[in-house]
Amino acid sequence: MGLKQNLHNFKVKNQNKKWLPAFNALFTFLYTPNETTHNGTHIKAADDLKRTMNTVIIALVPCLIFGMFNAGYQHYLALGEITQAEGFLGASFWTLDNLLVGAATVLPLVVVSYGVGLAVEFVFAVIKGHEVEEGYLVTGMLVPLIVPVDIPLWMLAVAVIFGVVIGKEVFGGTGMNILNPALTIRAFLFFAYPTWMSGDKVWVHGAVERAGTPDAISGETLLGAYAQNTSLAGIDYWDMFWGLIPGSVGETSKFLIIIGALFLIFTKVGSWRIIISTLIGALAMGLIFNGVVDAGWIGESSKFYGLMSVPFWQHLIIGSILFGAVYMATDPVTASQTNKGKWIYGFLIGFISIMIRVFNPAYPEGVFLAILLMNVFAPTIDHYVVQGNVKRRMKRLKAKVA
Repeated sequence: MGLKQNLHNFKVKNQNKKWLPAFNALFTFLYTPNETTHNGTHIKAADDLKRTMNTVIIALVPCLIFGMFNAGYQHYLALGEITQAEGFLGASFWTLDNLLVGAATVLPLVVVSYGVGLAVEFVFAVIKGHEVEEGYLVTGMLVPLIVPVDIPLWMLAVAVIFGVVIGKEVFGGTGMNILNPALTIRAFLFFAYPTWMSGDKVWVHGAVERAGTPDAISGETLLGAYAQNTSLAGIDYWDMFWGLIPGSVGETSKFLIIIGALFLIFTKVGSWRIIISTLIGALAMGLIFNGVVDAGWIGESSKFYGLMSVPFWQHLIIGSILFGAVYMATDPVTASQTNKGKWIYGFLIGFISIMIRVFNPAYPEGVFLAILLMNVFAPTIDHYVVQGNVKRRMKRLKAKVA
């Protein structure tokens, strides 16, 4: 008798145990369940929640691997032990040393994110007597990609507990939450530990006392430099596009994010309407700010001038607007469900993101706040879209009757 059948028999014998949901989660992760339906009409499809989650994870893996290399690269670059890489395919970037240094810090973030998050999921499954849901598979991968690489692990653990409990479980679990759990975790970190989340310093592994000048190995990120009207010497637009810049683990390489977006659109997991409309909204807000600067309504002495004067298209290759548009805004649970609603929802995310980025120089990024805000308004947007459709149909009906 095979291992699968033995495990199935064990499950049947213990079907009244409280810990059975935890066992079922491990069983269905390893094997296809033996249970089948016998009555009624059913729609058969190859996709399910677990496959959908795995598709998103596959799209995120390149960003994770690149983030490890980039963490090591930024480490050695800040120390002055290497020079600026020759480009995305440069030999000084894709080195084993960069990977090892990056993995030494990034992988613990992944382990804590999944370990703590799934532990909370298992506890709630046992207490409430329902199956463990696969929704956290994506959240567990997203969280390490949207935090600074040097975030203390205990802070991440506390935030994950808060995000899973408050952001999802209190609403009833996967499919019932109104806020994106990963962004709820990010918001908790931002408000509870703002000095750790400012993102204004380049991370350096083991930076305690190097030649007696620890301050010499720190530097601003791109958004921080723009907000302070300081120079971006040594970094060009292609560095920003390929991802050879400091930032959160998964947000830097716009090239890989675009590849992930195309994959999600091709597999019909991500909404192209939300992605495109988010970028249009960001470009529109950027154009408005550029017009304000060109009209002379704001001078270089203003603390808002730096980010207002950024060319509108450049907002897409700095910060996390592209990452948020592809992997966060398209969350099928918290996003708008109607086609017209998706255009409105995405546009407002992009528009508000750049607004917050410019007017909050203390923390020059606003994507996660904009998405959380629109998560709350997504049902309202859909409601008015549906009501508008109903009214138009009623008018057409009355016109035909008349």
